[in-house]
Amino acid sequence: MNSNHTFEYSNRRKQELRKFVWSLMEKNKVVKFPGAFNRIPNFIGSEKAAEKALEIDDLKKAKVVKANPDLAQKPLRELCLKLGKIVYMAVPKLKQEKCFIELNPKNLKGLESYASTINGAFKYGKIIYPTEMEKIDVMIVGCVAVNRKGAKVGKGGGYSDLEYAIGREFGIISEKTCIITTVHPLQIISEEIPMEKHDICLDWIVTENEIIKTENFYQKPKGIYWDILSKEKIESIPILKKLKSNTFNFN
Repeated sequence: MNSNHTFEYSNRRKQELRKFVWSLMEKNKVVKFPGAFNRIPNFIGSEKAAEKALEIDDLKKAKVVKANPDLAQKPLRELCLKLGKIVYMAVPKLKQEKCFIELNPKNLKGLESYASTINGAFKYGKIIYPTEMEKIDVMIVGCVAVNRKGAKVGKGGGYSDLEYAIGREFGIISEKTCIITTVHPLQIISEEIPMEKHDICLDWIVTENEIIKTENFYQKPKGIYWDILSKEKIESIPILKKLKSNTFNFN
């Protein structure tokens, strides 16, 4: 099977797994507004899972966290801010050259709940270049499906993988950066999940009742893999366009 066919199979299989998990969660009524389909599911128990995640030493000790903007991980972003951790979120779809938002807890006393939403982050956060970011200790990601090997399926946009890759290129993320997700138990599947070289893998999976150290079966991406990015994707993301053309000012 050539690389194009492998990539096509991987995408098709991931979409099948998404549909399976979304349907399972809806059927079992374990999702809150706005439902499971076509998103990172906002699962019942996300608040308890967030509290459970803070039992992980890497997160407990972390000073700087990069987090996804989805509702399912909102309780964990809020707790991180309340515990004095700097939280970075990406500008949706990386649409600006200043593609990250910095939330500094020193400026957010009493505002942590709203600031941990995407609207609140834009209101109270600071939009910055990757060169302005501190080194990231922990990356929190949202998932549709996961397995105990550490493989994950997101909602299909590929942005968490790109954000990780950009972090590697700028030296603010390393292979030692811990990657954590919170999920409902129904999102943990026994099936194999296809993983490509650009796909990020998980170190920890947390539910409201369980902390799972993954088998670390996969190697983390080393940076941006330009060969798998379409010209359209590069053109649509300013920071990628600048990096590709070597016109980004790193100073």
